[in-house]
Amino acid sequence: MAPSSATYVVGSATTLLQPLLRKRTIPFNSYHNGAFWTWKENKKQRKLTFTSTSLSSKTCSWRPISASPFDLSPPPIDLDLLETLTADGAKASEDGIIETFDNDDEALDAFDNGVVVLDLSHFGRIRVSGDDRIQFLHNQSTANFECLLEGQGCDTVFVTPTARTIDIAYAWIMKNSIMLVVSPVTCGSIIQMLNKYIFFADKVEIQDITKKTSFFIVAGPKCKQLMVELNLGDLVGQPYGTHRHYSVNGMPITVGVGNAISEEGYSLLMSPAAAGSVWKTLLSQGAIPMGSNAWEKLRIIQGIPAPGKELTNEFNVLEAGLWNSISLNKGCYKGQETISRLITYDGVKQKLWAILLSAPAEPGSVITVDGGKTDELYIWEKGIRTLWLGYIKRQTVLEGSTVIVGESIVGTVADAPFLARQHPPSKSPSS
Repeated sequence: MAPSSATYVVGSATTLLQPLLRKRTIPFNSYHNGAFWTWKENKKQRKLTFTSTSLSSKTCSWRPISASPFDLSPPPIDLDLLETLTADGAKASEDGIIETFDNDDEALDAFDNGVVVLDLSHFGRIRVSGDDRIQFLHNQSTANFECLLEGQGCDTVFVTPTARTIDIAYAWIMKNSIMLVVSPVTCGSIIQMLNKYIFFADKVEIQDITKKTSFFIVAGPKCKQLMVELNLGDLVGQPYGTHRHYSVNGMPITVGVGNAISEEGYSLLMSPAAAGSVWKTLLSQGAIPMGSNAWEKLRIIQGIPAPGKELTNEFNVLEAGLWNSISLNKGCYKGQETISRLITYDGVKQKLWAILLSAPAEPGSVITVDGGKTDELYIWEKGIRTLWLGYIKRQTVLEGSTVIVGESIVGTVADAPFLARQHPPSKSPSS
């Protein structure tokens, strides 16, 4: 059935252990309250035909369900994702975070030359619902939510009233809610902060759906090919933040463009009961698993600041270089007055850089510029091999400049990929 001009086509995702379904007939606006509805423009129920390359066609009648999209019970122990990952060689910390598959170098190479998959289910996921959710998040973070439509997404930053960075959030605009992915160390405090700013008349509800969902990301130059092989090719080439809803054996899964480590990668949000089979499917298609140890190395290599590390009360959102997540035209929001003043009066005093070191150094080492002039700034993250992240005073260095770290370690200033992509937004009305 061809979609009407007001209808967007959504694809079918994988079945658990079967080839992927090929024919897409679910309209985008049929995903309502987390359920797949089957109605035409006249709202009469219809039947959907799915065609598989290895199975005979079958007809299924779908019915709406009233449950919240991710208000799902944890899976039974025989579907526990940690067991699945452990069987694939994962080594987990006491709190269940996958630290390594004993393949860190292979995984980092796959990010550059193939495709990697990471289980980021320990990252926080927050569902913001209610009629006032758009305006509420518009006022509480740096991005312009009012210009976004259903099926789109963006990065936004939660800041203090003085524009100190709390965290970067990856946001999806869904039909009845906005889903936010945040760091595991800030999820609880962000939920508390958001609830604090809900006034009596506001129609806003904040839910922590972290334990009710699983969350994977895939990244690397071959991830687009992987998406095509998984029958998710309709997302390839779509703008950052674009996301669509699919079904895996009747369970909802949302797949989006981009993630916390790669603008050209993909994110997958799903029921925990589907996570094990989705994970195995990704590995069967050649994805290399990556643990949190390699993830931390990759984060620093990419130059992505993290809460409690490069993002602290010492530095503001512009010093951290998070320009692409900031709107200059959307009006009043928390931290907006400070950000505007910093821009107007050129008040950004320092900048986050990558620094290539000739030898290991200690976190907190002083950075010295121009053979004797010492910045009162420090390396804020332990280095990966010889690569570190540190703040250096503006107008004292350029890319390629030489600095001294600590007493005698020579460093070369570099612009890491994530930081190099950050540019002050234009002052157009839509920014």
